[in-house]
Amino acid sequence: MGIKTLLGTIGLVASFITAAHADEAKKVVIAYQTGAVPYLVGIANGDLAKQTGWDIEFRRFNSGADIFAAIASGDVQLGDVGSSPYAASVSKDLDVKGIYITAGAGDSEALVVRPDIKSAADLKGKKFSAAPVSTDHYQLLAYLKQEGLTEKDAQVIAMPQPQIVAAWKRGDIDGAFVWDPALSELKKDGKVLVTSGEVSKRGAPVFSALVVTGDFAKKNAEFLTKYVGLIDKYYVDFAKNPNNWTASSDNIKAIAKLQGGTPEENAGWLNTTVVVPLQEQVTAAWLGEGDKGSVAKTLKDTAGFLKEQKKITAVKDSYASFVDPQFAAAALASN
Repeated sequence: MGIKTLLGTIGLVASFITAAHADEAKKVVIAYQTGAVPYLVGIANGDLAKQTGWDIEFRRFNSGADIFAAIASGDVQLGDVGSSPYAASVSKDLDVKGIYITAGAGDSEALVVRPDIKSAADLKGKKFSAAPVSTDHYQLLAYLKQEGLTEKDAQVIAMPQPQIVAAWKRGDIDGAFVWDPALSELKKDGKVLVTSGEVSKRGAPVFSALVVTGDFAKKNAEFLTKYVGLIDKYYVDFAKNPNNWTASSDNIKAIAKLQGGTPEENAGWLNTTVVVPLQEQVTAAWLGEGDKGSVAKTLKDTAGFLKEQKKITAVKDSYASFVDPQFAAAALASN
Protein backbone atom coordinates (compact mmCIF):
# COMPACT_ATOMS: atom_id res chain seq x y z
CA MET A 1 0.00 0.00 0.00
CA GLY A 2 1.39 3.39 -1.02
CA ILE A 3 1.89 6.18 1.50
CA LYS A 4 -0.85 8.28 -0.11
CA THR A 5 -3.27 5.37 -0.01
CA LEU A 6 -2.35 4.65 3.60
CA LEU A 7 -2.84 8.28 4.60
CA GLY A 8 -6.14 8.37 2.77
CA THR A 9 -7.28 5.25 4.58
CA ILE A 10 -6.23 6.68 7.94
CA GLY A 11 -8.07 9.89 7.17
CA LEU A 12 -11.21 7.98 6.21
CA VAL A 13 -11.10 5.93 9.42
CA ALA A 14 -10.54 9.10 11.45
CA SER A 15 -13.55 10.75 9.83
CA PHE A 16 -15.69 7.71 10.68
CA ILE A 17 -14.48 7.82 14.29
CA THR A 18 -15.17 11.57 14.50
CA ALA A 19 -18.65 11.09 13.06
CA ALA A 20 -19.33 8.26 15.48
CA HIS A 21 -18.23 10.39 18.40
CA ALA A 22 -20.40 13.26 17.18
CA ASP A 23 -23.43 10.96 17.01
CA GLU A 24 -22.65 9.61 20.47
CA ALA A 25 -22.39 13.14 21.88
CA LYS A 26 -25.94 13.85 20.68
CA LYS A 27 -27.54 11.04 22.64
CA VAL A 28 -29.01 11.59 26.08
CA VAL A 29 -31.33 9.69 28.41
CA ILE A 30 -33.82 11.86 30.32
CA ALA A 31 -35.98 10.55 33.16
CA TYR A 32 -39.44 11.73 34.14
CA GLN A 33 -42.00 10.52 36.65
CA THR A 34 -45.62 9.48 36.80
CA GLY A 35 -48.00 12.39 37.26
CA ALA A 36 -48.62 15.30 34.92
CA VAL A 37 -46.51 18.36 34.09
CA PRO A 38 -46.78 20.58 31.00
CA TYR A 39 -43.59 19.49 29.24
CA LEU A 40 -44.89 15.91 28.90
CA VAL A 41 -46.55 17.18 25.72
CA GLY A 42 -43.11 17.66 24.18
CA ILE A 43 -42.19 14.10 25.07
CA ALA A 44 -45.46 12.71 23.70
CA ASN A 45 -45.35 14.50 20.34
CA GLY A 46 -41.59 14.28 19.89
CA ASP A 47 -41.08 18.06 19.73
CA LEU A 48 -38.43 18.19 22.47
CA ALA A 49 -36.20 15.81 20.56
CA LYS A 50 -36.92 17.45 17.20
CA GLN A 51 -36.22 20.99 18.37
CA THR A 52 -32.98 20.13 20.16
CA GLY A 53 -31.75 17.98 17.28
CA TRP A 54 -30.61 15.35 19.78
CA ASP A 55 -31.41 11.66 20.01
CA ILE A 56 -33.32 11.74 23.32
CA GLU A 57 -34.52 8.63 25.07
CA PHE A 58 -37.17 9.48 27.65
CA ARG A 59 -37.68 6.95 30.44
CA ARG A 60 -40.50 7.00 32.97
CA PHE A 61 -39.87 6.10 36.62
CA ASN A 62 -42.10 5.68 39.65
CA SER A 63 -40.02 7.85 42.01
CA GLY A 64 -37.10 10.23 42.32
CA ALA A 65 -35.17 7.60 44.29
CA ASP A 66 -35.38 5.28 41.27
CA ILE A 67 -34.19 8.09 39.01
CA PHE A 68 -31.19 8.82 41.21
CA ALA A 69 -30.28 5.14 41.21
CA ALA A 70 -30.29 5.26 37.40
CA ILE A 71 -28.20 8.45 37.43
CA ALA A 72 -25.69 6.88 39.83
CA SER A 73 -25.36 3.85 37.54
CA GLY A 74 -24.71 6.08 34.52
CA ASP A 75 -27.92 5.08 32.72
CA VAL A 76 -29.54 8.54 32.97
CA GLN A 77 -28.04 12.01 32.50
CA LEU A 78 -31.04 14.24 33.32
CA GLY A 79 -34.03 13.61 35.53
CA ASP A 80 -37.08 15.29 37.05
CA VAL A 81 -36.91 14.64 40.80
CA GLY A 82 -38.28 15.78 44.13
CA SER A 83 -36.26 17.76 46.66
CA SER A 84 -36.06 14.99 49.27
CA PRO A 85 -34.29 12.33 47.15
CA TYR A 86 -32.29 15.21 45.65
CA ALA A 87 -31.05 16.22 49.12
CA ALA A 88 -30.37 12.62 50.12
CA SER A 89 -28.40 11.84 46.95
CA VAL A 90 -26.16 14.92 46.93
CA SER A 91 -25.50 14.42 50.63
CA LYS A 92 -23.91 11.13 49.53
CA ASP A 93 -21.73 13.03 47.03
CA LEU A 94 -23.63 12.24 43.85
CA ASP A 95 -22.51 14.93 41.40
CA VAL A 96 -25.69 16.51 40.04
CA LYS A 97 -26.86 20.09 39.53
CA GLY A 98 -30.42 21.39 39.83
CA ILE A 99 -31.08 23.54 36.75
CA TYR A 100 -34.86 24.08 36.48
CA ILE A 101 -37.78 24.01 38.92
CA THR A 102 -40.46 21.80 37.41
CA ALA A 103 -43.00 22.36 40.22
CA GLY A 104 -43.44 24.16 43.51
CA ALA A 105 -45.36 22.73 46.47
CA GLY A 106 -49.14 22.78 46.26
CA ASP A 107 -52.06 20.35 46.10
CA SER A 108 -50.40 17.88 43.73
CA GLU A 109 -49.17 15.82 46.69
CA ALA A 110 -51.17 15.15 49.82
CA LEU A 111 -51.81 12.89 52.80
CA VAL A 112 -54.98 10.90 52.12
CA VAL A 113 -56.55 9.07 55.07
CA ARG A 114 -59.56 6.88 55.88
CA PRO A 115 -62.80 8.83 56.51
CA ASP A 116 -62.77 7.95 60.23
CA ILE A 117 -59.56 9.95 60.74
CA LYS A 118 -60.85 13.43 61.56
CA SER A 119 -57.63 15.16 62.68
CA ALA A 120 -53.95 14.64 63.44
CA ALA A 121 -54.91 13.33 66.88
CA ASP A 122 -56.50 10.31 65.18
CA LEU A 123 -53.22 9.31 63.52
CA LYS A 124 -51.95 7.51 66.63
CA GLY A 125 -51.78 3.77 66.27
CA LYS A 126 -52.37 3.92 62.52
CA LYS A 127 -50.27 2.79 59.54
CA PHE A 128 -49.22 5.14 56.76
CA SER A 129 -47.09 4.92 53.67
CA ALA A 130 -45.09 6.94 51.13
CA ALA A 131 -42.61 6.20 48.36
CA PRO A 132 -39.09 5.63 49.78
CA VAL A 133 -37.04 8.84 50.30
CA SER A 134 -39.55 10.80 48.20
CA THR A 135 -40.74 14.33 48.96
CA ASP A 136 -43.91 12.65 50.18
CA HIS A 137 -41.94 10.44 52.59
CA TYR A 138 -40.11 13.50 53.86
CA GLN A 139 -43.30 15.51 54.29
CA LEU A 140 -45.17 12.64 55.95
CA LEU A 141 -42.44 12.37 58.58
CA ALA A 142 -42.26 16.18 58.86
CA TYR A 143 -46.04 16.43 59.33
CA LEU A 144 -46.00 13.83 62.10
CA LYS A 145 -43.22 15.79 63.80
CA GLN A 146 -45.15 19.05 63.37
CA GLU A 147 -48.05 17.39 65.17
CA GLY A 148 -45.83 16.13 67.98
CA LEU A 149 -45.93 12.52 66.80
CA THR A 150 -43.13 10.04 66.12
CA GLU A 151 -42.93 6.82 64.11
CA LYS A 152 -43.59 5.04 67.41
CA ASP A 153 -46.98 6.78 67.56
CA ALA A 154 -47.84 6.17 63.91
CA GLN A 155 -46.13 3.54 61.78
CA VAL A 156 -44.65 4.71 58.48
CA ILE A 157 -44.03 2.09 55.79
CA ALA A 158 -42.01 3.05 52.71
CA MET A 159 -43.14 1.40 49.47
CA PRO A 160 -43.47 2.33 45.77
CA GLN A 161 -46.67 4.07 44.75
CA PRO A 162 -48.21 1.12 42.84
CA GLN A 163 -47.83 -0.98 45.98
CA ILE A 164 -49.35 1.82 48.08
CA VAL A 165 -52.52 1.78 45.99
CA ALA A 166 -52.76 -2.00 46.34
CA ALA A 167 -52.16 -1.80 50.12
CA TRP A 168 -54.84 0.89 50.43
CA LYS A 169 -57.38 -1.21 48.54
CA ARG A 170 -56.60 -4.23 50.74
CA GLY A 171 -57.04 -2.14 53.87
CA ASP A 172 -53.44 -2.70 54.98
CA ILE A 173 -52.77 1.01 55.56
CA ASP A 174 -54.82 3.87 57.00
CA GLY A 175 -53.40 6.57 54.79
CA ALA A 176 -50.59 7.60 52.46
CA PHE A 177 -48.78 10.72 51.28
CA VAL A 178 -48.89 10.42 47.48
CA TRP A 179 -49.05 12.19 44.13
CA ASP A 180 -51.10 11.37 41.04
CA PRO A 181 -52.25 8.99 39.77
CA ALA A 182 -52.15 7.34 43.23
CA LEU A 183 -53.53 10.51 44.85
CA SER A 184 -56.71 10.44 42.75
CA GLU A 185 -57.10 6.72 43.35
CA LEU A 186 -56.94 7.04 47.14
CA LYS A 187 -59.25 10.07 47.16
CA LYS A 188 -62.05 7.93 45.69
CA ASP A 189 -62.80 6.52 49.15
CA GLY A 190 -60.48 8.56 51.35
CA LYS A 191 -60.05 12.22 52.20
CA VAL A 192 -57.18 14.71 52.13
CA LEU A 193 -55.96 15.51 55.62
CA VAL A 194 -53.14 17.88 54.60
CA THR A 195 -51.51 18.96 51.32
CA SER A 196 -47.88 19.32 50.40
CA GLY A 197 -48.33 23.09 50.16
CA GLU A 198 -49.70 23.24 53.71
CA VAL A 199 -46.85 21.15 55.12
CA SER A 200 -44.40 23.40 53.23
CA LYS A 201 -45.86 26.55 54.78
CA ARG A 202 -45.46 24.95 58.21
CA GLY A 203 -41.71 24.62 57.72
CA ALA A 204 -41.00 21.63 55.46
CA PRO A 205 -40.88 23.05 51.91
CA VAL A 206 -40.46 20.81 48.88
CA PHE A 207 -40.14 21.25 45.15
CA SER A 208 -39.41 19.25 42.01
CA ALA A 209 -36.45 20.01 39.80
CA LEU A 210 -34.66 18.94 36.67
CA VAL A 211 -31.19 17.75 37.67
CA VAL A 212 -28.24 16.94 35.43
CA THR A 213 -24.98 15.13 36.06
CA GLY A 214 -22.00 17.41 36.59
CA ASP A 215 -20.07 15.80 33.74
CA PHE A 216 -22.90 16.24 31.24
CA ALA A 217 -23.40 19.85 32.34
CA LYS A 218 -19.75 20.70 31.70
CA LYS A 219 -19.81 19.28 28.19
CA ASN A 220 -23.26 20.27 26.95
CA ALA A 221 -24.12 23.80 28.03
CA GLU A 222 -25.69 24.69 24.68
CA PHE A 223 -28.04 21.70 24.77
CA LEU A 224 -29.08 22.35 28.38
CA THR A 225 -29.85 26.00 27.67
CA LYS A 226 -31.93 24.97 24.67
CA TYR A 227 -33.72 22.22 26.60
CA VAL A 228 -34.56 24.44 29.57
CA GLY A 229 -35.93 27.09 27.23
CA LEU A 230 -38.08 24.55 25.42
CA ILE A 231 -39.66 22.97 28.49
CA ASP A 232 -40.26 26.41 30.00
CA LYS A 233 -42.39 27.38 27.00
CA TYR A 234 -44.87 24.65 27.92
CA TYR A 235 -45.13 26.06 31.45
CA VAL A 236 -45.63 29.59 30.13
CA ASP A 237 -48.40 28.45 27.80
CA PHE A 238 -50.01 26.43 30.60
CA ALA A 239 -50.04 29.50 32.86
CA LYS A 240 -51.20 31.99 30.23
CA ASN A 241 -53.51 29.93 28.01
CA PRO A 242 -55.65 27.59 30.14
CA ASN A 243 -57.91 26.82 27.19
CA ASN A 244 -54.99 24.97 25.60
CA TRP A 245 -54.94 22.57 28.55
CA THR A 246 -58.53 21.40 28.97
CA ALA A 247 -59.56 17.75 28.81
CA SER A 248 -60.62 18.22 25.17
CA SER A 249 -57.31 19.83 24.13
CA ASP A 250 -54.65 18.13 22.01
CA ASN A 251 -52.12 18.82 24.78
CA ILE A 252 -53.98 16.87 27.43
CA LYS A 253 -54.89 14.08 25.02
CA ALA A 254 -51.20 13.70 24.18
CA ILE A 255 -50.24 13.49 27.87
CA ALA A 256 -52.98 10.94 28.55
CA LYS A 257 -51.80 8.81 25.63
CA LEU A 258 -48.23 8.97 26.94
CA GLN A 259 -48.82 7.99 30.53
CA GLY A 260 -52.31 6.53 30.76
CA GLY A 261 -55.46 7.75 32.46
CA THR A 262 -58.30 9.63 30.84
CA PRO A 263 -57.91 13.17 29.47
CA GLU A 264 -60.22 14.35 32.26
CA GLU A 265 -57.99 12.75 34.91
CA ASN A 266 -54.81 14.18 33.39
CA ALA A 267 -56.33 17.66 33.15
CA GLY A 268 -57.19 17.44 36.84
CA TRP A 269 -53.71 16.29 37.78
CA LEU A 270 -52.09 19.00 35.70
CA ASN A 271 -54.23 21.75 37.25
CA THR A 272 -52.52 21.15 40.60
CA THR A 273 -49.11 22.03 39.13
CA VAL A 274 -47.49 25.06 40.80
CA VAL A 275 -45.62 26.88 38.04
CA VAL A 276 -42.50 28.84 38.98
CA PRO A 277 -41.77 31.54 36.33
CA LEU A 278 -38.28 31.38 34.87
CA GLN A 279 -37.51 34.96 35.88
CA GLU A 280 -38.12 33.93 39.51
CA GLN A 281 -36.15 30.72 39.23
CA VAL A 282 -32.86 32.52 38.60
CA THR A 283 -33.21 34.64 41.76
CA ALA A 284 -32.44 33.84 45.39
CA ALA A 285 -36.08 32.76 45.73
CA TRP A 286 -35.03 29.56 43.97
CA LEU A 287 -31.85 28.62 42.07
CA GLY A 288 -29.86 31.84 42.33
CA GLU A 289 -27.24 33.28 44.69
CA GLY A 290 -25.59 30.12 45.96
CA ASP A 291 -26.06 29.41 49.65
CA LYS A 292 -28.45 32.37 49.92
CA GLY A 293 -30.82 30.72 47.44
CA SER A 294 -33.89 28.87 48.65
CA VAL A 295 -33.06 25.68 46.75
CA ALA A 296 -29.66 25.33 48.42
CA LYS A 297 -31.19 26.19 51.79
CA THR A 298 -34.04 23.72 51.33
CA LEU A 299 -31.61 20.96 50.35
CA LYS A 300 -29.58 21.56 53.49
CA ASP A 301 -32.64 21.76 55.76
CA THR A 302 -34.09 18.62 54.18
CA ALA A 303 -30.79 16.80 54.59
CA GLY A 304 -30.71 17.83 58.26
CA PHE A 305 -34.18 16.37 58.79
CA LEU A 306 -33.29 13.17 56.92
CA LYS A 307 -30.19 12.73 59.09
CA GLU A 308 -32.28 13.28 62.21
CA GLN A 309 -34.61 10.55 60.94
CA LYS A 310 -31.57 8.32 60.25
CA LYS A 311 -32.30 8.21 56.51
CA ILE A 312 -28.81 9.58 55.71
CA THR A 313 -25.62 9.75 57.78
CA ALA A 314 -24.16 13.21 57.06
CA VAL A 315 -25.12 16.77 56.13
CA LYS A 316 -22.86 19.03 54.08
CA ASP A 317 -21.90 22.54 55.15
CA SER A 318 -23.08 23.89 51.79
CA TYR A 319 -25.35 22.65 48.99
CA ALA A 320 -24.70 25.54 46.61
CA SER A 321 -22.45 23.42 44.37
CA PHE A 322 -25.43 21.19 43.59
CA VAL A 323 -27.46 24.08 42.16
CA ASP A 324 -26.66 25.79 38.85
CA PRO A 325 -28.85 28.64 37.53
CA GLN A 326 -26.71 29.41 34.49
CA PHE A 327 -28.80 27.43 32.00
CA ALA A 328 -32.07 28.94 33.23
CA ALA A 329 -30.48 32.39 33.05
CA ALA A 330 -29.21 31.77 29.51
CA ALA A 331 -32.62 30.42 28.45
CA LEU A 332 -34.32 33.45 29.96
CA ALA A 333 -32.00 35.77 28.05
CA SER A 334 -32.56 33.92 24.75
CA ASN A 335 -36.33 33.73 25.19
